[in-house]
Amino acid sequence: MAPPPPLDRLGRSLGVLRLSLTARCNLACPYCLPDGQEPAGLLTQEQRLAVIRAAVALGVRSLRLTGGEPLLHPGLEALIAEAAPLRGQEAAADAEPSDTPKTVATAHRQKPALAEIALTSNGTLLTAARARALRHAGLDRITLSLDGADAASVARMAGLAEAAAGERALAAVLAALEHARSAGFDPAAGQLKLNAVIQRGSNDEQLLPLAQLARERGVELRLIEFMDVGTRNGWHGGAVVPAAELLQRIGQRWPLEPLGRSAGGTASRWRYRDGGGVLAVVASVSEPFCGDCNRLRVTADGIAYTCLFAHPGSGVDLRPWLAADDSPTRLIQGLTALWQRRDDRYSEDRSQAQPHRPRHAEMAYLGG
Repeated sequence: MAPPPPLDRLGRSLGVLRLSLTARCNLACPYCLPDGQEPAGLLTQEQRLAVIRAAVALGVRSLRLTGGEPLLHPGLEALIAEAAPLRGQEAAADAEPSDTPKTVATAHRQKPALAEIALTSNGTLLTAARARALRHAGLDRITLSLDGADAASVARMAGLAEAAAGERALAAVLAALEHARSAGFDPAAGQLKLNAVIQRGSNDEQLLPLAQLARERGVELRLIEFMDVGTRNGWHGGAVVPAAELLQRIGQRWPLEPLGRSAGGTASRWRYRDGGGVLAVVASVSEPFCGDCNRLRVTADGIAYTCLFAHPGSGVDLRPWLAADDSPTRLIQGLTALWQRRDDRYSEDRSQAQPHRPRHAEMAYLGG
């Protein structure tokens, strides 16, 4: 019988593993500013799989592969293919014949299983062949990033030197959307989405053009408030465009009706009344959702964090439990203890007066 999933000090269970595969990126978005090189001691493929298996044993249903830019990781497709069978572990631990009626006792013996494997990418490296390979390996969902609908805005938000580079990046991401769609990632089923970080004074004039682009392409646009992650991005509250304003500005052009936010989800979703699709907003600054946060983050070098806004020295190094001769039980026990002492709720506490902005680990290191 599978044990009940651990709960943290606020009664939250573990449901999502965000696993960073690399700290490197081929872009230099100013709200993220990734490192130019990998940290020492990157996890091996087998160590990553061990982390995934342990997290699934503790109740993780969604595996999100991140970076940096995860398409820079040469073993990406192989990792997905090896993790994909974890979705097939929903058979009872004590297997019963297929004609045996399901009972409450049988249900309690269900093994934990993944429900989805997802990927977040900037999209500039997603060729048609790569999209097909990812789908064939077992990837269920892909979210691409685009912070502007014209060359100058893309260049500015991607840290590119000139508009010509922004034009190439924009064309690459738009092509990537179609490559993903052709490979079988269906936007109507939520398998293909578009992320956009909106920062006042930098790209907030792109709000309506981005919404128009997403409507035309038939993909859900996820607007993300500029967050105070890390210390390099020059964050200040005045640069945040609150969710209410984002929705008001878009709603004036295309009226919206609410769909709500799923339990443990990061995005509140809205439907265009004219049938033009779905819009989502991630409002971790103005409307925090710490109360049901279920995410564990593991960096490319094996440091586990329980909050995106964690202090850079607060993570737990999983590598001592990932030695070749160590038992998986120790890793599971270590993750259980980490989760059970978790009490993070930074976004809900952010409004309290603080003499100084606290130091946070960098977004590219944590996987966003």
